[in-house]
Amino acid sequence: MRIVGLFALAVATLAGVLIVEPRRSHPLIDLRFFRSPPFTGANTISIAMSASLGGFLFLNTLYLQDIRGLTPLHAGLVIIPMTVGQRIAANRSGRHLATRADARLPPALGGALLATGAFLLVSMTARTGTAHLLAAYAIVGVGVGLIGPPVTTIAVAGMPADQVGVGGALIASARQFGSSIGVAVTGSIVTSTGSGFVDSSHTAWVVLGGCGIVALALDLLSTTSWAKTAATRNGRRLADASFTSISPRVQPGTLSTDAV
Repeated sequence: MRIVGLFALAVATLAGVLIVEPRRSHPLIDLRFFRSPPFTGANTISIAMSASLGGFLFLNTLYLQDIRGLTPLHAGLVIIPMTVGQRIAANRSGRHLATRADARLPPALGGALLATGAFLLVSMTARTGTAHLLAAYAIVGVGVGLIGPPVTTIAVAGMPADQVGVGGALIASARQFGSSIGVAVTGSIVTSTGSGFVDSSHTAWVVLGGCGIVALALDLLSTTSWAKTAATRNGRRLADASFTSISPRVQPGTLSTDAV
């Protein structure tokens, strides 16, 4: 009942935000941001990517230590290919953005690799070869690294300059939310089936692979010409609304003190 109650509280809180924020002159979160397909898509991509990464780290920590019997230090060393792949891919993805205007390729490739790495672990057993694990870990890391840098660029496309910081902050929040969701969902899967960790983790890996497919599909959708046009149009509306809210209202025949 406690979990159900917390879910109900979360839904009620979300409903409150959706009702109250649009009526405020200076909302904490301007919900009009989400009328931009690239912004909404980028936030969802961030959630999917972080959910996959959070679930990956959670499942592998348990697998390597509880099933394979590795020490925490040894388990950390085994996961190094993931971190190395993430570091190299993030650097290459950032360089791609610095030299080319197209932000579509890195996240699309990253989503495909993220799904591939997760699906490679679906058939994991207690005796899966180390080389197989290392290859899957590296692929997951490369996928995450390719997605990370371009997502913020996609999100703020067409937004007014004074709103870019808020947009970037929402992307960062989406990543934190995604990590917690990934751990919660995979943890629920492996503890609810009652068929043992290794067997129940197969379903969890399918779910994490699905997150990669979602990231791939949303990237392709969020970077279409239609999405870019909609983002530019929404950015103009936001800029006009921002200008109107800060501009002094001068009545005909009067002189604003700001003009003196």
